Parts: sequence; C-alpha cells; structure tokens
Amino acid sequence: MAGMNSNAVVEQQLIAATQIIEKQLDAEIERLDNLDSEDLDAIRRERIAAMKKRQQKKQEWIANGHGDYGELYDEKDFFEATKKSENVVCHFYRDQFDRCKIVDKHLKILAKTHVETKFCKINAEKAPFLTERLKIRVLPTLCLVKNGKTKDYIVGFTDLGNTDDFTTDMMEWRIARADVIEYNGDLLCPPTSGGRGGGQRMDIQHKRTIRDGMKRNDSDSDSD
Repeated sequence: MAGMNSNAVVEQQLIAATQIIEKQLDAEIERLDNLDSEDLDAIRRERIAAMKKRQQKKQEWIANGHGDYGELYDEKDFFEATKKSENVVCHFYRDQFDRCKIVDKHLKILAKTHVETKFCKINAEKAPFLTERLKIRVLPTLCLVKNGKTKDYIVGFTDLGNTDDFTTDMMEWRIARADVIEYNGDLLCPPTSGGRGGGQRMDIQHKRTIRDGMKRNDSDSDSD
C-alpha cells in the first residue's frame, strides 16, 4: 500500500512538473507572437551585428595566419604566435618520425575548419631551449596554449586511442578538451567511426603543465 502511495506521489510530481514546463513554453510562444515590428527589428539588428563582428574576427584570424598549418622556425616565432593568438595548437616534431607526419595530416584539416585557433608546428631540434623549458621528451607532442598559458599537452597517441589509425574527429575531440577550439560535441565521449560524441564515456586527466614536468612512454623520443 505504501508503495502504491509512493508511486502516486511521484506521478503527481511528474504531472506538476510537466504542467509547469508547458506553461513556460506557452508563455514564451505568446511572448514571441506578441512581438511587434520594432522588437523584431531589434532582434534582427542584434543578429546582424553579431554576424558582422564574427566575420570581422574571422578576417583578423586569417590575417594572423589562422586557417593554415604553418611552420615556426625558432623559439621567437613560438612566443610571438602565443602573444598574437588567443588559442594555439603547436606540434613539436622531427622530420624522421613517421608519427609526426600522421599528426601533420590531421592538423592540416583542423586548421582549415577551426580558424579561431592558430595551428602550427616547430622542429624540436631547432628549438632546444623551448623543448627543454616545456620538458618535451617524446615526439610527437602537441602543446595547447590559451591566452599565452600552456593548458595541456597531447603526448604521442595514447589519448587518441593508442593507435596510428585514429581519426581527425578523435584529434579534434582531444584538442577540444583543452578549450582551445570551438567544439559542439560531448567532451566526455570520444567520437566513434560514426561521428562525434558517440563513443564510450571516459575521463582523461589533463596533462602536466610546464611546472609539473611530464612522464613520457611513447616509442618515438627526441633523445633517440
């Protein structure tokens, strides 16, 4: 009997909650229906202004080298890039490493689809001071920078499914976890072959920052 009463209470609560939601929807619909031409014009102007601002920002990004996957030639270029761009993804590589070429393939694609972020790469052998300062021991390593501060690292392919055949979507998802690109998918669920956010939910801890140091175990190392 107690169970039946409990079920009845829950059912009443659900009905009440549904009614509240319906009333809120009805009120919003009524509000939209009652908008006069001045209100609609104001909304339209706001949207146009937002679109113009976004387009202007996009032009600024492109003028700053966004949209292309470019090469940085020394430490000075790296620090300059992190000063000029709010979001930076920098790939530390060596020419002889095949895995670095795999990363290049994916970052070339992402650079074109995420113009809000500067994608670049730097030869670790030409930037010894920087690689030492960032404690980079394994290549490829991606350094993810936001507002001039290192937020995260992607070291080798461990966070990308631990395979050389990971997808561009997987790389995009992993970079997005550092909040250096705009992403609409589920950050807790890595993408599957079928698309974004369809994989098993997982929790990847953020990588070490500059101060923390980094433990590396990838097969490609710049100390080879």
